[in-house]
Amino acid sequence: MQNIFEELDFESTPLGEISLRRRTEPRLDNTLIYEVKLGDEFLMSSLFVEAEEQLTKLALAALEANGYKDGLNIVVGGLGLGYTALTALNDDRVTELRTIDVMAAVIRWHQQGILPIGDVLARDAKSTLIHGDFFAVATDDQPGLLDDRPVHGIFLDIDHSPSHWLNDVNSSFYSPASLAKMKAKILPNGVFGLWSNELPDPNFTELLNSVFAHTDEHVVRFPNPYSGSESINSVYICRV
Repeated sequence: MQNIFEELDFESTPLGEISLRRRTEPRLDNTLIYEVKLGDEFLMSSLFVEAEEQLTKLALAALEANGYKDGLNIVVGGLGLGYTALTALNDDRVTELRTIDVMAAVIRWHQQGILPIGDVLARDAKSTLIHGDFFAVATDDQPGLLDDRPVHGIFLDIDHSPSHWLNDVNSSFYSPASLAKMKAKILPNGVFGLWSNELPDPNFTELLNSVFAHTDEHVVRFPNPYSGSESINSVYICRV
């Protein structure tokens, strides 16, 4: 394969300049990689999607263990390259999937089908992409999330971790008061799942347990071809 480096899209936003690029990686036999940057910061890469997929798989497994085996209404906070949402879409237990992202450009990439997963999240009948602020919607005074219906699960993949935010204003969400507002929008025995780029934080788990009935911490390990070793993310799964 010839060397490729393309900037597929670029847009100025209130959070900074967001860009999508596609390139081959000479260090990995010219593997084709899609990357998203916000300013000078790398937000995501198609090379590392295991933890995002595990967020959904672990949360859906917890819902089934809690007695919810089909007809699931799921909301995903954060669209990105789409792997968290796509894993839910591909699961037959999910009948309604809504994904919220604050970046209009990210939604456009999916609608245009210029990402590795194409436009499946934009065109599948049970999937809806919503341009909006997840944190505002999750903590408003409505009885449900986006409408008056409580949901079975909320899977969140936006900030780098509960203490490392994409936007500083997001910090207020990681508090008992805000989490309790979101919890009220989830059905009894439903699930809140959260991805983190860091190892589980015992203090944050204690905070989650002050709001939810129970929290499980999962360490997700996956190969890092750059270092030749493993990288580690984590997933919190909270039962309402």
